[in-house]
Amino acid sequence: MEVVLHYRPFQNDLTKLQKLVEETLKEFPIRHLPRFVPWFPNDSHKLPLKPKRQPPIISGEKAEEVKQLVAASEPLIGQHYDCTVDLLEFQSNLKTGQSLIQTQTVHAQIHSSNLEVQPANEKPKLRRSWSISVPSPKLKEKILPLSRELQSNLERLKLHAFYRAKWTIEQSICNNQTLEDTWIKLNTMIKHNELPSCNATIQRCVDQIWVFCDILYSEYVGNLLRERLNLTGRMNLLVHKYGIIFSL
Repeated sequence: MEVVLHYRPFQNDLTKLQKLVEETLKEFPIRHLPRFVPWFPNDSHKLPLKPKRQPPIISGEKAEEVKQLVAASEPLIGQHYDCTVDLLEFQSNLKTGQSLIQTQTVHAQIHSSNLEVQPANEKPKLRRSWSISVPSPKLKEKILPLSRELQSNLERLKLHAFYRAKWTIEQSICNNQTLEDTWIKLNTMIKHNELPSCNATIQRCVDQIWVFCDILYSEYVGNLLRERLNLTGRMNLLVHKYGIIFSL
């Protein structure tokens, strides 16, 4: 135990101070710590936890065999490696720089001839697969309240009006136009902020276009898509983990 004693400057007699401390400490009870007893029997021959199986026994021959396999699989350090093997300018049979230029030109012509040439009459594909619309305050006046059917579905599923939903446009409802043409028209609509808080993507692997929007604007977006993109057939509105909640 460590004791810190504070005393006044005139009380500088160390013998008296020591006796004072000893008398003071006698008033405090001294508690002896109990002997530590482990919660399990302290017997090395009867351990509480034992593995079910015995450890594997590896012979010296097996250990040497494993060492040889590991050494053979590792790359050799310090092995000579010539990085100029496939470079034309380091070949011994190449005499002048003009021959090098001619050889490289031939390789470039062969490579360019192997590339696919797009026909002149084919329409270029819009490579961008995502489009995002910036919310416009002018569109709020045109948006009508949700229909009773959609409102009842939201109450039944306990969904908020600002949940994100997805309209699915398939090739079968594009009315004699390709999915790429529909995608280009949709990008034009999004570019001019005609679709509130929408983002869209084309999934060419499944021949579908996905248009994401808030449920609050979903009916307005669906009717506008059907009108402007000249869509026929049934469009489904899906919510993640809930499936189809509405159709147009």
